[in-house]
Amino acid sequence: MMNQISILLIDLDDTVYPSSLNIWPLFMERIQSYIHEVLGVPLEETAELQHRLFVQYGTTLRGLQVERGVDMHDYLNWVHSVDLSDYMAPDPALRKALESLPQPKWIYTNASVAHAENVLGLMNLRDLFVDIIDVVATAPYCKPEKESYQIALNLIGNPKPEHCLFLDDRSINLDTARQLGIHTLQVKPEPDGDHPYISHLIHLPEYLNKTPY
Repeated sequence: MMNQISILLIDLDDTVYPSSLNIWPLFMERIQSYIHEVLGVPLEETAELQHRLFVQYGTTLRGLQVERGVDMHDYLNWVHSVDLSDYMAPDPALRKALESLPQPKWIYTNASVAHAENVLGLMNLRDLFVDIIDVVATAPYCKPEKESYQIALNLIGNPKPEHCLFLDDRSINLDTARQLGIHTLQVKPEPDGDHPYISHLIHLPEYLNKTPY
């Protein structure tokens, strides 16, 4: 079935790879160590502070920038200094699925380009994406702030929002995209919002083939 989707914007963490890999706890540990070791927050207070900032600002980084004036690059380098080689490997089936899609694909992430390059390299998927739009490119904004999406659209050539499909695991990020007229698709085994969803990115070709836009 033909449809009007001509651009695919795809989140990285817990979207390109499944949350079952349990990568997020590794980053949580690094985030909390940054808050404790670099910012001097007592260890017993780091988890509560991190959670509040994440909920209030969309990312811990954004919250720390606003409230603590942290350096973005210093923070990202610290948090993403994690060896993922024991967790990720080439995924031939996912690669075949993405290769079958004619639409140009961009990674759109609240993480860094370096982290995205690392993940996509380990999964042997990097060459399938036109480029990576990271949190530095959309600064000072991040998902789910609407300005972040507007910057992302500008960076890919200002396509009509209705010609774009945005995939993310977090419903709050999808909500903003939908408000801007962008089509949305949640990638999550158990959806937690009212967006269309698939359980794994590998199912994207099947979804597009059966879904009219």
